[in-house]
Amino acid sequence: MRKLLGFLFASIFVFTGSTLVLAQESTTTKKPANEARWEGTVVRFSSDRSSFDVRQVSGDIQKTIYFDSATVWNSQYHGSKTVNKIDPSDVKEGDRVICLGTYNEKNEFHAKTISKRLSHPQ
Repeated sequence: MRKLLGFLFASIFVFTGSTLVLAQESTTTKKPANEARWEGTVVRFSSDRSSFDVRQVSGDIQKTIYFDSATVWNSQYHGSKTVNKIDPSDVKEGDRVICLGTYNEKNEFHAKTISKRLSHPQ
């Protein structure tokens, strides 16, 4: 009887410990609720408003993306691990971009990172 009780308590201890570890891992891997992503082609650039319009890749929906001095700009070839730092002036109309950021209380998208996607030379 003592062996059975010992086994029962050991099983409960191991089960609750593993459950806590799994719960902790799942909370650390989640993105913040307000983090957003927008991907598409630049159709209009407005440097005086610090914004540009991006048409969604798989549709006709356009979104205005706002940026500021804290926005990180980079470029990267598709499938490459190498990331290059660029200036905002390197992004032109017709370029494909991926924007990561957040929405403010007015539902405006403010980019933290803007990545210009490059095509491999042929």
